[in-house]
Amino acid sequence: METTEVTGWEIAVLDGGPAHGLRMKVSARPPTVQVTCPCQVEGASVEGMRAEAVYVYRRDHTVTEEPLRYGFDIASP
Repeated sequence: METTEVTGWEIAVLDGGPAHGLRMKVSARPPTVQVTCPCQVEGASVEGMRAEAVYVYRRDHTVTEEPLRYGFDIASP
């Protein structure tokens, strides 16, 4: 398997899940991208407390040119 060092920014597209179609710039082709969405909190006992839903997208290694593609990991926490 041949790997190349990527140092610049590249366009990536998220596929599936709550952020489907979102485009972003990534550097160094990270294996995963984490997306968070704020959740409404009721009755928080600590001022400023917040909750966020976390979604994980994993890079599709078969895509080697822009836009890179990251697929939704349904098993993410």
